[in-house]
Amino acid sequence: MSTRAVAVTGLGLITPAGFGVAANWERFCDGLPTARPDPGLAGLAVDFSCRAADFDPHALLGGRLARRLDRFAQLAVLAAREAVADAGLDPARWDGDRVGVVLGVSANSVATYQVEYARLEGGRPDRVSPLMLPRSIPNMAAGEVGLDLGARGPSLVASTACASGTTALGLACDLLRSGDCDLVLAGGTDSPCSPMVATAFDRLGALSRRRHDPAGASRPFDADRDGFVLGEGAGVLVLERVEHARARGVRPRAYLAGRGAAGDAYHFTAPSPGGEGLARAVEAAIADAGLVPSEIGHVNAHGTGTALNDPVEAAALHRVFRRPPPVTANKSVIGHTMGAAGAIEAALTVLTLQHQLIPPTANLDRMAEGIDLDVVTKVPRPVALRAAVSVSSGFGGQNAAVVLTTA
Repeated sequence: MSTRAVAVTGLGLITPAGFGVAANWERFCDGLPTARPDPGLAGLAVDFSCRAADFDPHALLGGRLARRLDRFAQLAVLAAREAVADAGLDPARWDGDRVGVVLGVSANSVATYQVEYARLEGGRPDRVSPLMLPRSIPNMAAGEVGLDLGARGPSLVASTACASGTTALGLACDLLRSGDCDLVLAGGTDSPCSPMVATAFDRLGALSRRRHDPAGASRPFDADRDGFVLGEGAGVLVLERVEHARARGVRPRAYLAGRGAAGDAYHFTAPSPGGEGLARAVEAAIADAGLVPSEIGHVNAHGTGTALNDPVEAAALHRVFRRPPPVTANKSVIGHTMGAAGAIEAALTVLTLQHQLIPPTANLDRMAEGIDLDVVTKVPRPVALRAAVSVSSGFGGQNAAVVLTTA
C-alpha cells in the first residue's frame, strides 16, 4: 500500500441495476442490461433510457424532503446514507467539522428548468416555484448530503462533464492527504433522462437509436455500436485517512492509491484521436499510486459505445500498457450516468478487487475492427488482482483516472 493511499471504508449505490451495493453487484455479474422504453421520452427519436430501479423518493426520504430535492440530489442523499452505514459510521457521533463532501455532477437539472420555464413562458411567473434554484443548481447535491448527515467540512461539486465522478474522487483524495479532513463522502450523481437532454444528445449524434432493441443498445467496443444510452444514478464512497480507519478498528474494502487528470485541449466535444489526454491521466494515476503499468491487473473502461470514444480509449490504453489488462465496461448494463458514471464504476472496481471477479461487458457480440482489447464478456472472470484503474472522459477534453488496490 502506498503511504499516500486513502481507505475506502463504505459504498453506496443507486443505479438502474438496483438499489444498494448487493443488488448492483449481482446484476452486474449477471451482465443483464437495464435499458427499456421510457414513458418520459415518448414521442422522441430516442424514447428509451436506463432509469434507477426500485426508486420511490417519497417513501425513502419522506414527502417533504423528496419534494424539496431534485432527483439528482435525492439519489445522492440516499447513496450517501448507504455508504455511511456501510462504513459503520454514526453521523451523530462523528466530528462533522472533519467530514467533507465532494460529488461530481455534470450539469444543473434540465428537467426542473423545463417545467419552470414553461410556466414563465405561459405568462404565469407567479407559478414558478421558489424552490427552483435550490432544487436545480449542481452544488446542492453536496450541500444536501452535508445537511442530511451533518458533514460540516469542505463541501464541493466537481463538474468535468462525464469525468465528474472520477474527478470528485481525486479531489477528495487530496483533501484527506492534506489533512484537511478525516473523512470525505465522495462520488457522483446525475439524472439526465429528460426530453431536452435526450434531444440534445441525439442532435449531437451521440445516442443509440436502437429502438427495436433497447436492452441491446448500449454496446461498448462492439462492431454494431451506434451510441450510448442515457442512464441515471449515484455512487458514493466513504474515503478515510488510513490512520483514522485504523483507530476505528475498521478494515477497508480497498484503497484509493492514486489519482490523475489531464486535458486534451483538442476539441469541444470530440476526444483527441490518439487518446493522449486519457493516457496521461492514467499514467499520472499509476505514478501517484507508486506503481508501474505492469502492476495494474484490470481496467474499468469509460466505454460509452460511441463511434469516437471506444477506439480512442483503446488507443490510450495501448499508449500506457504494453498489453492492456482485462477490461470491462459497466455502461453496457446501466447506460451512461454522466457525472455519476466515474463514481459508480470506481465503486464496482472496489467490489471487483474484493471479490477477485471482473463483471462482464453486456452486448459485446463482435469486437469492433481495430480495437485490440481483452474485454470480459458473457460471464464474470475470476482473477488474481492487486490493483486496478478506473477511467473517465468528458466533453471539453476532460480526462480522469483513479487507481484502486486491495486492502
